[in-house]
Amino acid sequence: MNSEPRGSTLVENWPGAECGVNADVEKHLELGKKLLAAGQLADALSQFHAAVDGDPDNYIAYYRRATVFLAMGKSKAALPDLTKVIELKMDFTAARLQRGHLLLKQGKLDEAEDDFKKVLKSNPSENEEKEAQSQLIKSDEMQHLRSQALDAFESSDYIAAITFLDKVLEVCVWDAELRELRAECFIKEGEPRKAISDLKAASKLKNDNTEAFYKISTLYYELGDHELSLSEVRECLKLDQDHKRCFAHYKQVKKLNKLIKSAEELIKEGRYTDATSKYESVMKTEPSVSEYTIRSKERICHCFSKDEKPVEAIRVCSEVLQMEPDNVNALKDRAEAYLIEEMYDEAIQDYETAQEHNENDQQIREGLEKAQRLLKQSQKRDYYKILGVKRNAKKQEIIKAYRKLALQWHPDNFQNEEEKKKAEKKFIDIAAAKEVLSDPEMRKKFDDGEDPLDAESQQGGGGNPFHRSWNSWQGFNPFSSGGPFRFKFHFN
Repeated sequence: MNSEPRGSTLVENWPGAECGVNADVEKHLELGKKLLAAGQLADALSQFHAAVDGDPDNYIAYYRRATVFLAMGKSKAALPDLTKVIELKMDFTAARLQRGHLLLKQGKLDEAEDDFKKVLKSNPSENEEKEAQSQLIKSDEMQHLRSQALDAFESSDYIAAITFLDKVLEVCVWDAELRELRAECFIKEGEPRKAISDLKAASKLKNDNTEAFYKISTLYYELGDHELSLSEVRECLKLDQDHKRCFAHYKQVKKLNKLIKSAEELIKEGRYTDATSKYESVMKTEPSVSEYTIRSKERICHCFSKDEKPVEAIRVCSEVLQMEPDNVNALKDRAEAYLIEEMYDEAIQDYETAQEHNENDQQIREGLEKAQRLLKQSQKRDYYKILGVKRNAKKQEIIKAYRKLALQWHPDNFQNEEEKKKAEKKFIDIAAAKEVLSDPEMRKKFDDGEDPLDAESQQGGGGNPFHRSWNSWQGFNPFSSGGPFRFKFHFN
């Protein structure tokens, strides 16, 4: 009696060529056997194809080809060959046992049981008998578990159904219907990513499975992953271009995808107002999926922050953080907006919260350090406050504010000695503020938390701090058009 080929004896234990094959077929079979033993599967397969073509009634050729298909992981291709072997030689127990294994993996339990029972009736070897009995017990157990899973699903007990299906699918790994059923349970239990995993497997296990592709696409869409959603719905339309639900969904996803891509391009170009408008269109296009509202608001928050519109940024970022308190992007953007508004404690708090969730983010670390420096700086001399302008004020606004204050606090306007001294000090601060904020390099230093006119805050600054006297500034005309004001510093 023929035994099933196993392990390293796979090639050696095949039945001999006693069925009268012609010389060419025999040559292909022998060469294929050698190539298979050498692990050259593709070349071996070619030889067995030739053997089958040369003698379509040669069961050995089909069996050997099925063996190569299985070694290549192509069980779908192996199954028809094993069936052909059994048609040609009914008592070939190795082929029937092998087919029973494949049918069991596919979840075709009744057909698998039929093969295992026939093996037991066909005078099998001791090993084959033991294997067939073991597989029959396993198949019976799977029947029982599948029945329990279906009952649980019908009763809407999806957690129990998943538990039963987990056990069945450990054995029936290629059962597309049971994977689709478990996916449905995962959806009901709010675990869409697990559902996607099962549906992806089902789309490969079942030919032309448009329903699986449609479901995968809609799940990705609901998760906010519009690009993957578009990719999957296209797979559905490749199989059936007239699929009504896939086509309707495709149009919606494509429209949304185009808006989002366009918005992101505008952000890259620094066109934040236009990008904001696009993301507002995204929310109008898909108002029923909350993920798109959250992501759109997150990006609008970013646009307002980058466009130095702190009030709007704080408002929108706060809306995002009410829905997602740990949203690192919204925390960073709101922190930047707080800095513009000189709300340093709030900025520090946002950066610290963001750092808890992403401690390796250099942008967060640098932002936190900057906010801490600015807080410390604000407790000393703040040039923006001296001139009464915002941190994002343009140079023209700075000059305008300076001229107004310089005129107001010019010491010559005061007769009382005490008032004159107070005015001199005020005037010095106003002039210093103008010097720093009208010079791009010095302003950047100050914005980063370093006072360019304070020797103590300069790197390695152990030098003597300068002192500026009112006398050195007498005669200065704040309305002069002769370029920026130049200070004269008097050192001790």
